[in-house]
Amino acid sequence: MDTTTTEPTAYSAADAVRRILTSAGDTWAVVGLSTNRARAAYGVAAVLQRFGKRIVPVHPKAETVHGEQGYASLADVPFPVDVVDVFVNGEQAGAIADEAVAIGAKAVWFQLGVTDDEAFSRTLEAGLDMVMDRCPAIEIPRLG
Repeated sequence: MDTTTTEPTAYSAADAVRRILTSAGDTWAVVGLSTNRARAAYGVAAVLQRFGKRIVPVHPKAETVHGEQGYASLADVPFPVDVVDVFVNGEQAGAIADEAVAIGAKAVWFQLGVTDDEAFSRTLEAGLDMVMDRCPAIEIPRLG
């Protein structure tokens, strides 16, 4: 299925995608989301909203995006987050996955081009669902 990552073969990325999009919850922290319309995070967040997800912008500038209050970090979000969608580079992504575990998120989603096999293993070991190198804006319409 997904030949671009080294996800364990016993773990089905397709099953994780379905679980995250249908039953992990509707509050999605989008890490890296700002008011910059040229960035992929901006468009993906809009798609998530169209499919009924509440987006929570997480960016050092803590900007309001798509009508939702932004926060400087995951730890600053004052309510539960179900899914952490990561739009930062691979070097920062592992730390974000660890923060997602720390705040009690149910799942972590690394966007296209974002991979970290060690973070993937740590996140699964902590009991969260996780996918890497995929985009929910591509996957959610496929659910039918």
